[in-house]
Amino acid sequence: MPRPHVKRAFKYRFNPTRAQAAELSRTFGCARKVYNMALAARTEAWARGERISYNQTSALLTVWKKTEELAYLSEVSSVPLQQTLRHLQVAFTNFFGKRAKYPRFKSRKRTRKSAEYTTSGFRYRDGKLTLAKMSDSLDIVWSRPLPEGAIPSTVTVSQDPAGRWFVSMLCEDPSVVPLPVKAAAVGIDVGLTHLLTLSTGERVANPRHERRDRARLGLAQRRLAKKAKGDGANRTKARRRVAKIHARITDRRRDHLHKLTTRLVRENQTLVIEDLTVRNMVKNRSLARAISDAAWSEFRSMLEYKAAWYGRNVIAVDRWFPSSRLCSACGTLASKMPLHIRAWTCENCGATHDRDVNAAENLLAAGLAVSVCGAGVRPQRRTPGGQSATKQKTSRREP
Repeated sequence: MPRPHVKRAFKYRFNPTRAQAAELSRTFGCARKVYNMALAARTEAWARGERISYNQTSALLTVWKKTEELAYLSEVSSVPLQQTLRHLQVAFTNFFGKRAKYPRFKSRKRTRKSAEYTTSGFRYRDGKLTLAKMSDSLDIVWSRPLPEGAIPSTVTVSQDPAGRWFVSMLCEDPSVVPLPVKAAAVGIDVGLTHLLTLSTGERVANPRHERRDRARLGLAQRRLAKKAKGDGANRTKARRRVAKIHARITDRRRDHLHKLTTRLVRENQTLVIEDLTVRNMVKNRSLARAISDAAWSEFRSMLEYKAAWYGRNVIAVDRWFPSSRLCSACGTLASKMPLHIRAWTCENCGATHDRDVNAAENLLAAGLAVSVCGAGVRPQRRTPGGQSATKQKTSRREP
């Protein structure tokens, strides 16, 4: 059976005309309004012990459009409004499946401005994209071509806080096929001094993108803080300057991570990483900025979806596995390993280890053990009577 083509989102910048920008801004506002009203209706129904489905919220949308107060909802394309109801349904499905928190209302200022169009809401012909309710096609900056013969299944238009307009087209990409199988495997230890340390001994420097623009960002934020509160023109300009600096930092970081993850996936068949809880780690106020700038979660996300595309394996080792304290030569577990210790000598075999390289080697060994026997990687404990010892006693009692 042939492998189905991978669907990829191709994102481009575009320059809208004044009429297109006004139409899209109205669409963003209407989509946000419909989302919030539907969420309020479902929340009120839930308080009464009832549940409202997507079909019922779709019927409510029809009723809302007929009222005098909300008649403006009929002035924009109905496709993005229906799509925002589908997104709300997905949010509730994830909530009831215990995969996400209860959906929140969308803020006019803090919510990402976007609208999604399905095939009935746009026309793509001869390399030109025209959205519903628009007479002219979008002036797209084609930084790379779409796959030959590709036809978008959905189109998402968005505007970031820096004022830049983007269009993302979801297409099937037949060029994404599994790479030839390799015997190479690598353990990856993430860090702050070095972004990555590989079990091969290679170190990838941490570019520290945020630090390069920290002074400029701080100045822009101080100027923004001095502006009068509200929607004044001066405050809007100051907010836009801060957003542009953040966007530049984010673009550099994402570009670097894309190049790095693509190289690792192409060179290795198995990639072993540590299952870190970054959300809890950033609660450390002294390291939060550096950890956020390193973007470990984004690195893992890129690594996993690219590995799925190209037929590679990503193994996540338990976060409690003592990769830094475990001697990769003899398996002895050191009692303590503060962060300031970057090199140490094993008391049992006398081997001298670099902290990060040793951790990467232990992650690789643990990951390969998982791939062979299929067992989970549990933390090694030295304390008699600990969790591991308790489990061993329990297993011995079983017949």
